[in-house]
Amino acid sequence: MGIKAVLFDLDDTLLWDERSVQEAFRATCEEASRVTGVDPVKLEEAVRREARALYESYETFPFTKMIGINPFEGLWANFTSGEQEEFRKLEALAPGYRTASWTRGLLALGIDDPELGYRLGELFPAERRSRPIVYEETFEVLDSLKGRYQLLLLTNGSPDLQKEKLAGVPELVPYFDHIIISGEFGRGKPNPAIFEHAVSLLGIKPEEGLMVGDKLTTDIMGSNAIGMRSLWINRHEITRTDEIIPVHEIRSLRDIQDIIDSIA
Repeated sequence: MGIKAVLFDLDDTLLWDERSVQEAFRATCEEASRVTGVDPVKLEEAVRREARALYESYETFPFTKMIGINPFEGLWANFTSGEQEEFRKLEALAPGYRTASWTRGLLALGIDDPELGYRLGELFPAERRSRPIVYEETFEVLDSLKGRYQLLLLTNGSPDLQKEKLAGVPELVPYFDHIIISGEFGRGKPNPAIFEHAVSLLGIKPEEGLMVGDKLTTDIMGSNAIGMRSLWINRHEITRTDEIIPVHEIRSLRDIQDIIDSIA
């Protein structure tokens, strides 16, 4: 049976979110180094560690894990939308979380300066927002697929943050017939329900869709669960275990058409 629709993950599949975050950390930590002389690499490591531990200590953590919102998105998200009550809790927590993560990171390196922690906590979101980075092949591949297949964007995350990422690259949205954000749907990948919702919107059978994503534990596991072909984009040549097995594996988005042709 041929492919009628291609479903795409957003972060680190179409948008190079990992690089955006790394560059924002680098810029923020270099500012801290300018002020205090602290090693920027060690500060980034400390802040990442402290942010993760703090994030996982909140009562909202099970919800953020289910929706698919990671600790470093929490460092620049405002959580101003989303119907669930947990989003209101996250909205209230976010400013303090930003400040505490950077303050604790500094303190781990012997610098007790809450005022600087606050400044860095506000600088990081600005640095991240200034870096909407897209993979070089993203638009080339979407151009080749648009009009020949239905295209659907299926992304985990907070509604306001994912929409802000898309607003940073406004050329991206018109390619998609449908956009599903886990925070709006109420459950995130790999929950089969969000994939079944996507199939329903597209009006296809699961085997007529192809899910393209970079995460085995969300994109691949979820699409496999409903019998949809999964295509793992493994840009970093990660060695996987046999716990989650993608149907197809590629190194670049440019390889998608070859996979579709082989299915047909």
